[in-house]
Amino acid sequence: MTITKERRRELIEQYRRSANDVGSPEVQIAVLTSRIRMLTEHLKAHRKDFAGRRGMLMMVGRRRRLLDYLKRMAPDRYIEIVQKLELRR
Repeated sequence: MTITKERRRELIEQYRRSANDVGSPEVQIAVLTSRIRMLTEHLKAHRKDFAGRRGMLMMVGRRRRLLDYLKRMAPDRYIEIVQKLELRR
């Protein structure tokens, strides 16, 4: 259920803000979104994987907190990341 190193590097390259950026909210949100989407597919096939479901819900909560932080601190960046990742908000 984890993403590969190559996929993580691609996400960092795509969403980073500067050359050495690996921890900005945008990067963290993009990585969490990728993991959530993978887990969603897994849970469609394995409906009784309650530990996986709990982990996914924890990731969704973490992503929600990061999105709320970004919305408070930089609304323009928030709108941009939501549109890029095609999130519902």
